[in-house]
This record gives sequence, structure tokens and C-alpha cells, in this order.
Amino acid sequence: MQAFTKLSGIAAPLPLVNIDTDMIIPKQFLKTIKRSGLGVNLFDEMRYDDDGKEIPEFVLNQPQYREAQILVAGDNFGCGSSREHAPWAIADFGITCVIAPSFADIFYNNCFKNGILPIALPQEQVDVLMKDAEKGSNARIEVDLEAQTITSSDGEVFTFDVDPFKKHCLMNGLDDIGLTMEKASAIDSFEAQASAARPWV
Repeated sequence: MQAFTKLSGIAAPLPLVNIDTDMIIPKQFLKTIKRSGLGVNLFDEMRYDDDGKEIPEFVLNQPQYREAQILVAGDNFGCGSSREHAPWAIADFGITCVIAPSFADIFYNNCFKNGILPIALPQEQVDVLMKDAEKGSNARIEVDLEAQTITSSDGEVFTFDVDPFKKHCLMNGLDDIGLTMEKASAIDSFEAQASAARPWV
């Protein structure tokens, strides 16, 4: 998993509340177990019409937001069913930070396991960043995970809270497998001792 330390990127405004995981990645795209290739179907039913053509009004179809790395959204982001494909699709599109007033718990935790930083801020601060994001590609928002700060394009700074363990994992690019591999030498030592003590196993 790629480490997250600092990010300076374009933010896409999506001022909708209760964006659920089926809106993020509809159920027909859940057949794959690969993490790649889902970005094209992120927000599929909002991005495309019935003929598969892009809907120009949708934010991620607009030229200034096609390279967005940050998403500023409404309350209760990631609610609904607990599908890990939702953060997979977000990451595959290129978004590595989502800012909202609140998140569904399972989605929130899944983000950290997939290299995405979810940041919960008070509504009034999200409103400021939403307006900043509406400026398009001329405005870049900076996110510093180590300092736990967000800086708007106008220089306004907001601080955010993050669990120290999740912060450590994200800054070091450690998913669940990576955390296990950090203990590889201890695991190998245990296996060797167990094999010597019980060679019949």
C-alpha cells in the first residue's frame, strides 16, 4: 500500500449527504476481487447516462476535476452496505483523501486499509473547503497527515483528529498484510521453534 504523508491537490466538491456505497460503486461491479480497474465506474450512475455516455454536469466529468485527488462531501459519507470495493474505486480513480462532516464506521476504517485518508471536520469547516473546491483547478488544498492540518487555497488552516495507530499505518503504507509482515522474523522464529519441539506436526 502506498504511504500517505502530504498531499497538495485539486478537490472536487460533492455537496450531497448520505452518499452510500452503492452510489460510490454500484452492485453490478462487485464481481471482481481486483482492486484496480474500478475507478472508471466510481459514482457510475451519476457519471453516466443509460447509454454509457458521460453526464457533463457531474463534477468528476468536468475538465477541472478529472484529476481530483481530494473529495469534499456531505454528512454520513460511505453509509450503506459494507463493500470494500467502495474505497477501491475511490483510490483507483486517484482520490486519496475524503473530507466530510462524518463517515460510516466500516467505510471509514476500510479507507485506512486502502491508502485513503478520511477526515471528519465540523460542518462549518467543510462548508469553507466546499466553497474552496468549487474554484476548480485554480485552487489546491493541502493535507499534512503528520501535522494533522488542512490548508485551503486561501491559506486558512484547519486541524483534524486521527487515531494514532491508523495514522502510523497510513504514513508507513501498512495495510493488514503489511502489519503482519512487520512481524515476519518473529513468526519465522516461532515456526522454527514449534517445528523443532513438535516435528510430527
